[in-house]
Amino acid sequence: MAENAEGDLNSNLLHAPYHTGDPQLDTAIGQWLRWDKNPKTKEQIENLLRNGMNKELRDRLCCRMTFGTAGLRSAMGAGFCYINDLTVIQSTQGMYKYLERCFSNFKQRGFVVGYDTRGQVTSSCSSQRLAKLTAAVLLAKDVPVYLFSRYVPTPFVPYAVQELKAVAGVMITASHNRKEDNGYKVYWENGAQITSPHDKEILKCIEECVEPWNGSWNDNLVDTSPLKRDPLQDICRRYMEDLKKICFYRELNSKTTLKFVHTSFHGVGHDYVQLAFQVFGFKPPIPVPEQKDPDPDFSTVKCPNPEEGESVLELSLRLAEKENARIVLATDPDADRLAVAELQENGDWKVFTGNELAALFGWWMFDCWKKNKSRNTDVKNIYMLATTVSSKILKAIALKEGFHFEETLPGFKWIGSRIKDLLENGKEVLFAFEESIGFLCGTSVLDKDGVSAAVVVAEMASYLETMNITLKQQLIKVYEKYGYHISKTSYFLCYDPTTIKSIFERLRNFDSPKEYPKFCGTFAILHIRDVTTGYDSSQPNKKSVLPVSKNSQMITFSFQNGCVATLRTSGTEPKIKYYAEMCASPDQSDTALLEEELKKLIEALIENFLEPRKNGLTWRSV
Repeated sequence: MAENAEGDLNSNLLHAPYHTGDPQLDTAIGQWLRWDKNPKTKEQIENLLRNGMNKELRDRLCCRMTFGTAGLRSAMGAGFCYINDLTVIQSTQGMYKYLERCFSNFKQRGFVVGYDTRGQVTSSCSSQRLAKLTAAVLLAKDVPVYLFSRYVPTPFVPYAVQELKAVAGVMITASHNRKEDNGYKVYWENGAQITSPHDKEILKCIEECVEPWNGSWNDNLVDTSPLKRDPLQDICRRYMEDLKKICFYRELNSKTTLKFVHTSFHGVGHDYVQLAFQVFGFKPPIPVPEQKDPDPDFSTVKCPNPEEGESVLELSLRLAEKENARIVLATDPDADRLAVAELQENGDWKVFTGNELAALFGWWMFDCWKKNKSRNTDVKNIYMLATTVSSKILKAIALKEGFHFEETLPGFKWIGSRIKDLLENGKEVLFAFEESIGFLCGTSVLDKDGVSAAVVVAEMASYLETMNITLKQQLIKVYEKYGYHISKTSYFLCYDPTTIKSIFERLRNFDSPKEYPKFCGTFAILHIRDVTTGYDSSQPNKKSVLPVSKNSQMITFSFQNGCVATLRTSGTEPKIKYYAEMCASPDQSDTALLEEELKKLIEALIENFLEPRKNGLTWRSV
């Protein structure tokens, strides 16, 4: 009897108007409990309500996600600022509304949906389920949907958008983030991630239709609607065919004695990298058995980010030693990024940074272009791109070789959009990258692609092997010819947005109001560019050439000693990142001296500008 009474009490509590003392929260609770049809996430909110956890309810229900450098990204769980069934339905309804406004032929051209292998049992939330709900919202509105029938690498979605001439696409992924996260990454008709003003306009549309429409929860449509198509076989075939455009030594590949180990970090990469190796004429790479199959818990790694280096590559390095393989290729869980390690003569492993790999890719793609170009091709028609926080090595190669180099804001969405513009103007783009191990060889995809990058590295290594040159030795040759570019990138964790803002505001009002610093410790500053405010002291009109990016913090310091350093906030994680690089001319070959200078400058940068002790910042720990 008592049990029933308690049940009635809980039932009344959950269906009565809510009186938390906060009208905004009361409304949000009511909306959530009316709209959410996922029993697990609904129960999470009911439990918080039952236990009077008003602060947590407010955190979960009184704010919305915004588009960062990689779309919407958050933890999975209940609440309007988390990734879950309801917020994905709302986001897709907003997408539908905006796309209907932008494209009169939306219902002829359709929409692409892909997903990775993430999932969370406690919220009954998986990338596959979220992809099905995304498709259901659109199918209920008579939009043709190309829904992949199994998990795919992220680059397959932008590739499919272009190939199928769809108006847009969504990839459900949180890439290399921690296992608790998921995301909703949006691509426009041009095959590049959305940039402003689309992101703002889509958010407005999401806010205008937050209540689920009739049919939005009907994921059965995925199995019954004649408008649903599975593009998997077709897109996979076309993608592999297009890979041949960046394969230059197929015969040599088929004879190489080099062995490669590949880890897919418990994600989507295994099958696709195996196929890519086949296309290039290689024997299959040796997979890391414990990491080859999808596992949403990423159970063999501390974090699923291959960028963290040797500590997370442990299993693949040990397997490579056992198998006598000199090169390890690691794709992140959604296979859009690539880490590379090479066994050195002394038995140590060299894990290349994104900037070092870019130096190799830049040299390789230009060298292959030169050897294969037709007689009347002009080098001035050739471009390479990088984000502004990445190494300037491509700029140095471009200056010497006569092709064009351009910088964009951080985030591959800016690179993708710019490449599209260049291609439409008859230019040829050989390579683009961001320092966080994101690479694009060729232009079949307009986003970073770990699958194609992995097989290009394998071909490069096989080619160099015929001359008894290792990747590391070739990197030194590149630096000797074009100038050493020694860089260091790391980050601090900071979970308090107010602290982050005050760190950057202090730099904008350093010695006096509206005055940036002139020195960092003993290092003299030559120029400052602040992309957040649009200021650039190196320009005659003091205005930044890069577009203003008010939603994120980013300040770049050019020092008199040739070093360039940038402080910025991450678009996907609670981090303050720093990037510093010594750009030396080819005649400066004392690397020990350059490294020492860079080390001292970074110490000064951290101590004077970030003040980690005073601001309670957590050092990156691997």
